[in-house]
Amino acid sequence: MTRFTFVFTLLVVLSVPAFSQEEKDEGVQITVYNNDLAVVKDRRKMEIPEGIGKVEFTDVATRIDATSVRFESLTDPNTSVLEQNYEYDLVGPSKLLEKYIDEQVRLFTKDGELHEGKLLSQAEGQIVLQEEEDGQIKIVTGGENIYRVELMSLPEGLITRPTLVWETRSEKGGEQLCQVSYMTNGIGWSADYLAVVNEDDTGLDLTGWVTLDNQSGATYEQAKLKLIAGDVQRVQERGVQKMRAFAMEDSVAAAPPQFEEKSFFEYHLYTLQRPTTIKQAQTKQVQLLSADDVKGEKTYTYNGSRNGEKVEVKMKFKNSEENNMGMPLPGGKVRAFKMDSDGSLEFVGEDRIDHTPRQEEVELKLGNAFDIVGERKQTDHKTIVQNRINEDSYEIELRNRKKDEAVTIRVEEPVWGDWEVIQSSEKPQTEDANTLYFEVDVPADTVKTVTYTVRTKR
Repeated sequence: MTRFTFVFTLLVVLSVPAFSQEEKDEGVQITVYNNDLAVVKDRRKMEIPEGIGKVEFTDVATRIDATSVRFESLTDPNTSVLEQNYEYDLVGPSKLLEKYIDEQVRLFTKDGELHEGKLLSQAEGQIVLQEEEDGQIKIVTGGENIYRVELMSLPEGLITRPTLVWETRSEKGGEQLCQVSYMTNGIGWSADYLAVVNEDDTGLDLTGWVTLDNQSGATYEQAKLKLIAGDVQRVQERGVQKMRAFAMEDSVAAAPPQFEEKSFFEYHLYTLQRPTTIKQAQTKQVQLLSADDVKGEKTYTYNGSRNGEKVEVKMKFKNSEENNMGMPLPGGKVRAFKMDSDGSLEFVGEDRIDHTPRQEEVELKLGNAFDIVGERKQTDHKTIVQNRINEDSYEIELRNRKKDEAVTIRVEEPVWGDWEVIQSSEKPQTEDANTLYFEVDVPADTVKTVTYTVRTKR
């Protein structure tokens, strides 16, 4: 039985389906990608004027891409937007004073003076005022001098929240359910994993978390959350950037599935079956997956041309159903721990994995072995045909200083051109056209030497 489970732990447990074209409910749906992007679909009941009129749509993300906005009236499909403005110059002290030019204001300074009159200008921390009593022009320096400014009323046309302002045309008018879709930057998610290696290094338990970071300038209350998988291409001002994104799926053990998965274009789309609130300036962590008793293997790799004397330690496992997994793994950082004899978890290394489909192998580089050393040197070079055929011989010495543990070391050697191994002390194997390797068994507290000669045609 498959034991690989995805978990989305939230306080809200109400199950809510994703938007469909037939739904007539208000609410927000947000689809989040890895790299600072989300698509927001916001349904609201709005008063639409009959004929041509003005409509304001408030509380949009401050980092909205205004060119991506799509308006649709689900009540009256014939309602259309003739013109759109994104008002993001929000109200503040400077903006208020700009709107109050030629109006009466009262200024109080810290030394107790009162200046009352017509505001002529304000710029660079200075306010120019025409006194009401004698008509004198006074310049009052801002900053530390001004204690309080009083305005007689609030000027019209000020925007207190990011707002889309539309000029609409509608034959019916009245209350309509409208859906507004737009893209925004400032929100993304990443995956982090915790792997606990078992006592004999033959497997691990894996848990994963997804981290949502919202700096988009808006809060999404009780939103229907989607995460999308795939390499989504976006055109930037200075070229093309591919966005890495991935989705999650599966169910809680002994509970109904929490995500509904489906193929979407060339990607995978996963919908959380209950709502969550994503606040502005909030980092939200939710548990993503849990997999116990995943069979794995600790391996050693020596590449002397790249790493000198260092021998890499890796942990490998297959993302398959037979191995209690078999679900897509979003790319992210994996931190590995191992239980000490006193019962405490100790950190043994970390690596970053790419998005990994089911049935594929995951390889984690955790560090370099302390008690295993490699040494590589070239022992001979011959030119058989000038500038065309060469023969090169190498010697790799592997020193296993572990007292009671034999190890198998994968020795990797780079090769180029049209090549063949004409002599070797170990069986040569190939991974690709430019990688030759040997699997070498080295007994405990033993030194073993690998030799080989490669002929290269250019």
